[in-house]
This record gives sequence, structure tokens and C-alpha cells, in this order.
Amino acid sequence: MDGERRLVKKIVFICLFTLIIFVPATKAQESPSLETLVVDLWPEYDNPSMLVIYKAMLSPEVSLPAEITFRMPVQAGAPAVVAVGPDARSVADVVYDTQVMGDWMDVSFIATTPAIQFEYYDPRLVKDGAQRSFDFTWPGDYVVDALTLQVQHPLGATDVTVTPTQGRIIQDSNGFTYNIIDVGALDQGSVFDILMSYQKESDALSVENFQIQPSATITPGTSSLLNLGQWWVWMLVGLGLVLIGGGGFWYWRMGRQEPEPTKRRHHKAPSREEGEVAMGSAIYCHQCGKRAGPGDRFCRSCGTRLRTE
Repeated sequence: MDGERRLVKKIVFICLFTLIIFVPATKAQESPSLETLVVDLWPEYDNPSMLVIYKAMLSPEVSLPAEITFRMPVQAGAPAVVAVGPDARSVADVVYDTQVMGDWMDVSFIATTPAIQFEYYDPRLVKDGAQRSFDFTWPGDYVVDALTLQVQHPLGATDVTVTPTQGRIIQDSNGFTYNIIDVGALDQGSVFDILMSYQKESDALSVENFQIQPSATITPGTSSLLNLGQWWVWMLVGLGLVLIGGGGFWYWRMGRQEPEPTKRRHHKAPSREEGEVAMGSAIYCHQCGKRAGPGDRFCRSCGTRLRTE
């Protein structure tokens, strides 16, 4: 019995060890899949080369954050945009690493949200006089549930051909014509090629055909509002100058004004008799010599009539 128990424990241990070793390795080998991938090809749009744009959405089954690696031709130099976001309209630039692998450059970054936008300029657009041609290859790095290619016709181009020819042609409000090719689902490792050619006499870029237009027509009423705003500005400036000038004048006036005399205590003016006493006109009794008070007619000491004259 003890031997059987030891054998069972050994088998369980081996099974657990196998799961611990191989399950994480299997998960590490799993590659993220793309629910949708739209590839835009814009030749001679804002650059003499081909602008390649990936707009991808990770599958809901992908655990985030996920490491993503896109390949681009090494001749492109560096990606123009590497961005992620919650949706296609809210992407923001992220940090990325590059590694050259033969004719390709691997661009790796971390996607914390499902929406991805990746752009680069491919200089391999061939120009032979007026003849232009370009060959694009999706290298099959990931499983794609729905791949769509949108090929823009440069403004001023003629005899545009796109191979394979399946798909539909549409025109947008800016006057661009597009070949839309719905490739559908592709497995990892499945390569897809598309060839474009056209005639174009000049080297003018498509963006040069756009003219800046006002967002709204400026009517006379709008002009009046603008003038009113200018008047308010001038009124505020004038008011500020008046306040500054008035303050300076008040300060100057206060500096020149003489200080107000200090109020002093008023004393009662002396009477005539007091004045006479103060001036030495005091009367003394000729009998006893006692000094008489002001207005006295008789001596207050002996009663003798005083001589006032």
C-alpha cells in the first residue's frame, strides 16, 4: 500500500511539474490576433513616397497589455506614427523599439488599449517619367479576422490600376478616388500582395491642391461684432489711461498742498480793568496802603474812600 501511495504521489508531482513548465511557455508563444485591420495606401499625398497607414483593432480575446510588433521595409528608416488608444479616434503616441531583421525592420511597442495606428513612408514608390508603380506586401505577422485595403488615387493621376482588381471604387468629399478591397480573414503567416500603377505628369503632392477655406462666411453683421470688440478694447485702454493720469494728478496735488494749521486752544481776552492792572494802573488805598481791586471805590481793608483819579 505504501508503495502504491508513493507511486501515485510521484505521478501527481510529475503532472503538476509539467503543467508549471509547459503551460506558461505555451501562453508565451501565443500571438495576439487582430479583429480588424485597415491598410491605407496614399501615394504622393504629403510626401513624394507612399504613405502606409495601419488601423488595427485587437481581438477581444487578447489580454492587455500586449506586446505588438509590426514589420516595415528597412528603407523607410523610422515609423511616422506609433499610437494606441481605446478607439480609432482617441489614439496617442507610445514608446517603441526597432530592430533590423534583413530587409525588414521590427517595430515593437506595448498596446494597453485595443486600437492601434501605425504609419510609415515607403520610399520604394517607383517613378519612371510620368509612370508610377508600387508593390505592397502584408507580411502576415498576425491572424486577421477582417483585412481591408484602401488605395487612394493621387490628385491629377490618370490610368490608375490596382491588382488584384476585385473590390469597389468610391469617391470622398475631398475629391479623392479609392479602390476598396475587402480581403477578409487571413491566418498568421499568410502573405498578401497588391500592385498599384498610374500616370502622373507633375510631382505636385495631393495636399497642394487643397485651399484653406473659412469655416463660415463673414457677413456684415459679423464684421460689426468684430468692430464692436475692437471699440471695447480701445475703451478699456482709454479708461486705464484716465485712471493712471488721475491718480498721478491727485498725488501731485497732495504733495503741493500746505499742511492744515494745528488747531490751538482759544483763551478769553482780558477785560479793560485787567488790562489796566497789567499795564501798571493799579490803585492803592492812601490811608492804609492796601491794594484795591478793579472797580472798587472804597478800601476793603479800612473803608476809606479811594482816590481813583
